[in-house]
Amino acid sequence: MTLALPVLESLPVAASAVSASRKLGSAKRLVCVGANLGLHVGSLYPKETGADYSVTPLLKPLMQHKDRLTVVSGLDHRAGNGHKNWDNFLCGKNVGDVSLDQIAAKHIGADTRIRSLQLSAGRGSFRQKMVFNEQGIPLPMTERPSVVYQTLFGLPDDVDRTEYLIKSGKSSLDGVSGDAKRLQKTVSSADKEKLGEYFQSVRDLEQRMERQLRGLREPRPKVDYQLPEFDPIAPTLMLENQALMYDLMALALETDSTRVITMFLPGLGEVFTINGETLSAGYHALSHHGNNPGLVDDLIKVESQHMALLSGFLDQLKRKTDIEGKSLLDSTLVLWGAGMGDASRHSNANLPVCLAGGGLKHGSHIAIDRDAPDAPLLGDLYVTMLQQLGIEQDRFSNASRNMNQYLV
Repeated sequence: MTLALPVLESLPVAASAVSASRKLGSAKRLVCVGANLGLHVGSLYPKETGADYSVTPLLKPLMQHKDRLTVVSGLDHRAGNGHKNWDNFLCGKNVGDVSLDQIAAKHIGADTRIRSLQLSAGRGSFRQKMVFNEQGIPLPMTERPSVVYQTLFGLPDDVDRTEYLIKSGKSSLDGVSGDAKRLQKTVSSADKEKLGEYFQSVRDLEQRMERQLRGLREPRPKVDYQLPEFDPIAPTLMLENQALMYDLMALALETDSTRVITMFLPGLGEVFTINGETLSAGYHALSHHGNNPGLVDDLIKVESQHMALLSGFLDQLKRKTDIEGKSLLDSTLVLWGAGMGDASRHSNANLPVCLAGGGLKHGSHIAIDRDAPDAPLLGDLYVTMLQQLGIEQDRFSNASRNMNQYLV
């Protein structure tokens, strides 16, 4: 039997991690989870503000973490409505702007083998995106837990051949870069700008390949975790997939394999069976409930499962410790939210937001009056999160302040 070990200060890799941690803020890691169909906000947000709020149906599974959890209502990006604008959840007002996690990964992901990890809890719509790099390119999401496990803890069967393939790809990139640089001398200003963006994309890819090469022969953390015999990627198994992904995410953070993780929660026409009961309609249909009480009740059953799984993940982070002996939850910012506030109306106002951990001041429901002239935006919350990660940031997309007065 092997056990997952936290990074130890006596080991060389731990020494570098300790050195890096001293340069950062109270939080050292970032996890962002986004649900395609949002939440029924009427069952999420309490009527009361502050610490003495009543327990709503969707907050009930999270109440054991109340002292490390903040619920925020009234935030959004002031973006357009509809499914296509869901993708700006981590980007700000404009879909395709660099996402929150990638800004963080640029600063806190350099010392880990995996700069950032993008996951999807099973198979979703190919149209839906969540993470964008600085060039506006959406990053692919891994939907199979077995692939995530192999990425984190496995070595290729043939290390030499894998190294050869990576180096071959890098050589090809070198040749393409040379051709593009020669071409840049003969094209218009607009095309030069496009080529500049292309060069940056190539550099980013080269850096990822260099990281792959360095990590090929590094020993992998040994973990005592048994995957199921098959990957639950069918839409009806999204909840089972989500549970496995949370387990792997906790192990990835504990072993310092990565410090930045995102997970997308798809939402299609799957009909779930929960606690032995098959629900009355598919998940997507339930989200378009039109305030039908029966559909809302079944929707809350699905969403309560999301919250229970989130609670289990927070519980794992609370039990595990970082290199300084602190609870991982206290050094990890965990954002759970969505790019859609009311899926029944395709409204992207008043997005569901739950923020946990990371050493912030928690325990309250913060209610923002989004119609007030000085109302903060969701991007202002992101500024606070980045600052808590030790990153000098004073704006995010169309937001130019922070929410430190509520959380720091």
